[in-house]
Order: sequence, then structure tokens, then C-alpha cells
Amino acid sequence: MTVFRLALAATGLVAGLALSSAANATTYPLTLENCGETLTFESAPASTVTVGQAATEVLYSLGLADKVTGTSVWFNEVLPEFKEVNVGIERMADNDPSFESVVAKRPSLVTVQFVWHVGPEGIVATRQQFHDLSIPTYVLPADCIAKDNTVGVDGTRSELFSMDSIYRGIGELAAIFDVEERGRTLVDALKAREAAAVDRAKALDLDDVSAVFWFSSADMDIDPYVAGRKGSPGYMMDKLGIRNIVESDEEWPVVGWETIARANPTVIVIAEMDRRRFPADDVEKKLEFLRTDPVASQMEAVKNGRIVVMDAHAMDATIRAVAGIEVLAGALEDFGLSK
Repeated sequence: MTVFRLALAATGLVAGLALSSAANATTYPLTLENCGETLTFESAPASTVTVGQAATEVLYSLGLADKVTGTSVWFNEVLPEFKEVNVGIERMADNDPSFESVVAKRPSLVTVQFVWHVGPEGIVATRQQFHDLSIPTYVLPADCIAKDNTVGVDGTRSELFSMDSIYRGIGELAAIFDVEERGRTLVDALKAREAAAVDRAKALDLDDVSAVFWFSSADMDIDPYVAGRKGSPGYMMDKLGIRNIVESDEEWPVVGWETIARANPTVIVIAEMDRRRFPADDVEKKLEFLRTDPVASQMEAVKNGRIVVMDAHAMDATIRAVAGIEVLAGALEDFGLSK
């Protein structure tokens, strides 16, 4: 069984970014609506703690690493261009940090990736708990726009995810920290990369190509967490002309291998991550399962080596989703799936 692997491309966005000066300064006080909360900033925050790798990498990409005093919730290694700067910033927890550890940093802002970390049943704390201590919280809009986080394990989307929600988050954080020109530069670069990848796929003129995205499994012998049709992988497939065999609106529903095998996807995309919360977080265990399971091993994608190993964080609503589109477009070319 051959496997298509493509190293995650570096963002290629930071050259000159940290040194650029904003063409137009933010006018304070700045007020904005964020995931059901009204936030007002009298000035740019002096420091921030991040709860979620996506939030960390957006701030790094905006040249704001010097404002980050602590990070948490990591799926993969930091993007290569941020490796050196990241070493000097405390990783408070690989997974969920405690409320006390975040507060102890005395941040001017807590920047969050997932609502469930700071929502009404917040794993770390509620937003109100932070606000009671005069610590504002900003949640990346991609996790709350057209999404109900009370339904399903990871929430359910009412509309297809769009990179526009990522771009909104970049723009708002750039405004909060008074680096709006950097935000525009970052968004323009991401849009250009996405458009180029989409054009590559369109040139193939695909004919009924289908896929399933396997993120992980709570155990190797039970049904996997796969991508629903409206999350980031659904967006990738929609942009590249691929049909998702999973029809659920949940972000990561559980679907049986028998059901997946009956749908017989053209391509299987599996997540590679450094996190080890579940056995199937290990990509090698995923590959071994596909080789040896009596049901999964019979799928055409497995027999023909149409397996794509993708950075797990690219499968979430993050700036890495653009790199995910690039990886998938490259795999379609490599597999020779044009008409």
C-alpha cells in the first residue's frame, strides 16, 4: 500500500511582516462583537495567553510573538518558520491548561481557538470567569460563525465553513493589536495560495471523485471520527470538486467502517498529529489498520494507494487549511485522477 505524503508547506507569510509598520493605526477605543460577546479595547493588549494552536499561529503570523506569554492545546509541531521563536515561549499545557495557570500569567487578553474551552461549560473556565477578573477573551470566529457548539461532540455547523471566517479573525486580531496592515498582507497571501491550489484541481477536470477524512478514533476497534460535510475538510472538498461520502453536519461525527466501505471513497485522507489523546492519533496505527482490517483493507482507495497523510491541524478551521487544500490538490495530481 503506497501512501501520498506531502510536508505541510510553511506559510511563507512572515518575511518582512514583523518589521512592517501599519499604514493605518487602529482607532481606540475599539469595539467588536465576538461569538456573542461585546468586547471593547482601550488600547492594544500588552500580552496574551493562547488556548489553542490556531490562535497561537495566527498571532505568530501577524508578527506578534513578543506579545504571547504562554500557549496551550497543541495538535502538531509549530509551523517551521516559528520554531525558533516558539521555543522561547512557555508551553503551559499540551492539552487544556488550568484556569489558574492562565490567570497567573496576568494576560491583557486570552486568545482562544475553540468555544468549548471558554463557553458556558468551559473546560478551562467560562468567559465570564475571565471577564470578572477584567481579562477579556477573544474566540476565533471560525468556531462560532454558523455553528452550534452545543450539538455533537465538536459542534454542528448550519452552513459550510468558509475561509472568510479565518480571514475575519485575522483582521480582528490585527485591529486589536494595532497591526492592521500586517493582517491585510497575511490575508492576501493566504487567498492567493488558495486560489492557485483550486486552479490546479480545476485543471484536472475531476469526474465523481469522493473522499473521507479520518481524524482519529477513541480506540482502534471502534468507529472513527470522520469529517462532516460542513467543516474545514468539507470546504476543501467543495473547493476542489470532491464529493464527501459523509453527509452529517456534525464537525467530526462517528461513522462505522462498514458504512465507509460501502461508500468506497476514491481517496482517504488521514490526520497526522503529535497529540496522543487517543490510540488512533498515531498515523502509523491508522495506516496499519487500513492495511489489515478485513473491511477497510478492501476499499479501492487502500488497494490503489490513494491515501493522503495530512497535517491534523490543517483539517481544523485554521490558517493551515490553505496548506491542506494545497496538499490535497497535489495528491489529486499525483494519483492521476483527471478524466
